[in-house]
Amino acid sequence: MACSNFTPLWGSSKLSSPSRLGLQPTRSPRTSSSTVVCSLRDLRDRIDSVKNTQKITEAMKLVAAAKVRRAQEAVVSGRPFSETLVEVLYSINEQLQTEDVDVPLTRVRPVRKIALVVVTGDRGLCGAYNNSIIKKAEQRMAELSVLGIEYTLISVGKKGNTYFQRRPSIPVDRFLDAGNQPTAKEAQAIADDVFSLFVSEEVDKVELLYTKFVSLVKSDPVIHTLLPLSPKGEICDVNGVCVDAAEDELFRLTTKEGKLTVERDVVRTPTPSFSPILQFEQDPVQILDALLPLYLNSQILRALQESLASELAARMTAMSNATDNATELKKTLSILYNRQRQAKITGEILEIVAGADALV
Repeated sequence: MACSNFTPLWGSSKLSSPSRLGLQPTRSPRTSSSTVVCSLRDLRDRIDSVKNTQKITEAMKLVAAAKVRRAQEAVVSGRPFSETLVEVLYSINEQLQTEDVDVPLTRVRPVRKIALVVVTGDRGLCGAYNNSIIKKAEQRMAELSVLGIEYTLISVGKKGNTYFQRRPSIPVDRFLDAGNQPTAKEAQAIADDVFSLFVSEEVDKVELLYTKFVSLVKSDPVIHTLLPLSPKGEICDVNGVCVDAAEDELFRLTTKEGKLTVERDVVRTPTPSFSPILQFEQDPVQILDALLPLYLNSQILRALQESLASELAARMTAMSNATDNATELKKTLSILYNRQRQAKITGEILEIVAGADALV
């Protein structure tokens, strides 16, 4: 006999939906109470299935936790390079204050068309991570349409590629893959594309939409102005507020009393001070032309690394919720199994007693 009318409690906000676990509960149309009509074998099979699902989600949670740690370390390890570039750019800019310098990447033009670089993930099972950044992109596109500004997209990540390919009305300049471990080569491919669009004046501004890693349970979709670059090497949002922080937070998973806990460490990356009396052998304009594309590449790489850390943290949280869901469902099914087993044994005992009384 197959199970029917099984309605477990999914009201808790921390539990995932039953479809995440491959379970399809059906509700009784006649009554609001939860009734179960299952044989003991069906219940045993269901319990075994939930146990297997729980093992899978627990393993995926631990894998994501290990990967998010490495992703955070990649973000921190790349900071000294970016900070040193900022110091060099700032020093060069100070020397060029009195000169009329025309650098293509810092040229501010009237905005008629904007390129939006949207960074999504390559995989699912990470909660609302991909949906949040896509909604942010749609919101920005709606704002630009109201202002009468044209736009084109550069989609990075398989989930975003699939989404925009199904909507031919959205102009997309290029589709790119993010990869499981962002490298400078992948960042350079994006930088080359936005560089050519901006220098050729096909677009007057380039904005980067990605998910900023805040903590293991929180990630914020943000929009940064990528081009034109500030001569001082600052990265600012669309409102002109500079958002590049000097400190990073590392979140480490440890065990305490047999349970997983999260420890937070604030890491301030030391960078060597740049000497103000340092003289440049080459023309500062030539150095600026060489360093600005390099800095652009480093900022794109950092955005890809933060997006990956956010995706892994979201996947870890989703798999943790799915594991809790499986635990709760296994407990409910075990109670139902024990009750039916006890009722069956009681019924058999009553039949034996009644038969014995009939023979007396």
